[in-house]
Amino acid sequence: MSDPTLAPRDARLLLRGEHDDPFAKLGPHPAPDGRGLVVRAMLRDAREAFVVHANGSGPGVPMRRLDDAGLFEARIDEAAPFDYELRVVGFDGRERRAHDPYAFGSLLTDYDLHLFGQGKLRRLYERLGAHPRVVGGIAGVSFTVWAPNARRVSVVGDFNGWDGRYHPMRKHHGVGIWEIFVPGLPVGSLYRYEILGRGSTPPFLKSDPLSFLMECPPKNASVVAADFADVALSARK
Repeated sequence: MSDPTLAPRDARLLLRGEHDDPFAKLGPHPAPDGRGLVVRAMLRDAREAFVVHANGSGPGVPMRRLDDAGLFEARIDEAAPFDYELRVVGFDGRERRAHDPYAFGSLLTDYDLHLFGQGKLRRLYERLGAHPRVVGGIAGVSFTVWAPNARRVSVVGDFNGWDGRYHPMRKHHGVGIWEIFVPGLPVGSLYRYEILGRGSTPPFLKSDPLSFLMECPPKNASVVAADFADVALSARK
């Protein structure tokens, strides 16, 4: 197996949950030497991981474990990006297959970002917050939040042990918006945002200011709702 291609500094920042541009390092990227692709992933509770063609069979390409926290990397002999899944073997021996959140592009258009930056983006609840979506035939939930002074923002919940290292979000520089699409996440999932500020203070949790549903007090996690129309209808009943 070839040597890792991730720079030690980037690895340290990812493992500490301090990297401000995780999409530049996680997911699929051209290999530094120009031969094939490199796929990287932060996988919680993973003993082994493999890159497999989506809807394909076979064991897949094994990923090298770079750290016990679940940072993995694999070199793929493919000339161009392709649809893939991650086959993960947990420490309990159970297997799961999942699409990689870092293989998906932004769901916000340049026009959306322009209007937001001008303070002219109407119906913000349709863009920000948590929204079930189907992207490229794959169901999941998109999360978008405005946190202009954050160094790193992650979406956390039961699906990742409330650990901000595993779903750090994409930052749109200049407007302070952060977003991520989490494939396979169901409606009803609990979530909050973990925010790392620019100073030396530790990260803190924040409920979604544009969530459609919340847990009943004294609990305060946000809840992924089916869609705004369903929430409005339930509120009228």
